[in-house]
Parts: sequence; C-alpha cells; structure tokens
Amino acid sequence: MVLIAGPCVIETEGTLFKIAEVVKKVQEKFPELEVIFKASFDKANRSSIRSYRGPGLDKGLKMLAKVKENFGLPVLTDIHESYQAEPVGSVVDYIQIPAFLCRQTDLLVAAAKTGKPVNVKKGQFMAPWDMKNVVEKLKESGAKEIFLTERGTTFGYNNLVVDFRGIPIMKSFGVPVIFDATHSVQRPGGLGSASGGDREFVPYLAKAAVAVGVDGLFFETHPEPEKALSDGPNMVPLKDFPLLVEELVGLYKFVRENSGGKG
Repeated sequence: MVLIAGPCVIETEGTLFKIAEVVKKVQEKFPELEVIFKASFDKANRSSIRSYRGPGLDKGLKMLAKVKENFGLPVLTDIHESYQAEPVGSVVDYIQIPAFLCRQTDLLVAAAKTGKPVNVKKGQFMAPWDMKNVVEKLKESGAKEIFLTERGTTFGYNNLVVDFRGIPIMKSFGVPVIFDATHSVQRPGGLGSASGGDREFVPYLAKAAVAVGVDGLFFETHPEPEKALSDGPNMVPLKDFPLLVEELVGLYKFVRENSGGKG
C-alpha cells in the first residue's frame, strides 16, 4: 500500500521535521508500505488573498531536500505553473498536480517531461471516467508512472461527497488509485475566507476506501491542527496518525487476503 503523508503547507522547519520524524517512524514500523512524505511549498489556491501560502519555490525546495537528507523519505510536492516543473523535478521524487488544475494540459505535459512519477488529484468537478483523458495526456507526454487520487466531489455549496464507484472506475485505466482521506472531508470555503472540514470522519472514509480496494492513502497531518496555517479543520492530529495507519494496514491486509489479492 502507498502511504502519502505530511502537512498541507510548509510552515517552519521545526514543524516540518517534527511531522517527518513521525512519518519516518511509521515507515520503519510498516516496511511493507511505500511511504512518501508530502508538503507544499506554495498553496496558490487559498480562499483568501490574505491566507498563508508557504515559503515559496526556492526556500521550500531547500526544506524538502533537507527532509530527504535527514529522514531518507521520498518527497512529493505540488506544482501550479509549468515553469515550476523542472526545478521541482530536480529535487523531489514525485510531482503532484492539484485538483483544480488536473485538466491543465501544459502543466501535465511539463510534469510528465521531468521523468518523475506524477500524482494527479481528481478535480472536485470531474467525473471519475473523465480522468481517463488526464492519464492519456500524461502517457502521450512520456510519463512512466502515474497515480490518480480521489479527493471528493462537489456536492452543492461548500461541501464534498465521496462516490466510491470512482475508485474501481479509475483503476480500470491501468494506474494505481490513491484515496485522499483528509481533503475528502473538507468544506471548501466553508469558513468564508478559509475552508472548513470534518476531521472526525477521516477514519471512516479511509476504511471504506481500503475496503473498496484502493491502492494507497493520502493524509495531511499536523501537531496542532487548530493552529495550522492551512487546512487545519480536516487534518489528522499527528499524535493520532500512527494508530490510524496501524488500523488501516490491518484492514488492507485483510481485504487483500480475502479478495485473492485483487481488491
């Protein structure tokens, strides 16, 4: 199982390293997992112009490089513009395309040309079968390894709902499918100038995704979600993260053993 985990956005180096330390311990406890550390150097799609966006490209990449060096974890981060692909690809192990930008052809092409694996978040506005076009864009542009991530679908105003049919539909494209359990409980723009969320439902949705046969899970986690500078309401408290992973690993093994390894 793939496990992508980390903070929403890079805040301080101290906070980044504290989270990476816990993620590293999870990797050591469950060596069967493919653990990837995630953090964003910029959040270009914040609700308000006054919201914290991150340290920026140069400083952010230096901090992510330190995580790789100090903890030995592969690193994933998002790009928002095509010019970012090359410098980001020179540092990180995985490039991520944000959900709002999943149809941006130039961005997908630039990501593919780095030669790094590309994880694309399914847009909140996208049907799962429409993501086949995204996969084709990446393959045509030379991407060798592609992941698709389910993160909920727009349901009225300021709300998301997860249609679990999307997981087997997207798996039928021949690529691994990840479930983003934290963004799926988000309430986009629900706080007016920021997004809200219902983190208490994260474990339930994650377990449902594993039962459906997802290939991996994505979590944002923070030592103090209430004080986090982005997406706090839907992030998993860092102290609770290892136990949640332990429960999900057990469920994943059970599902695989009882479905002939297919899921």
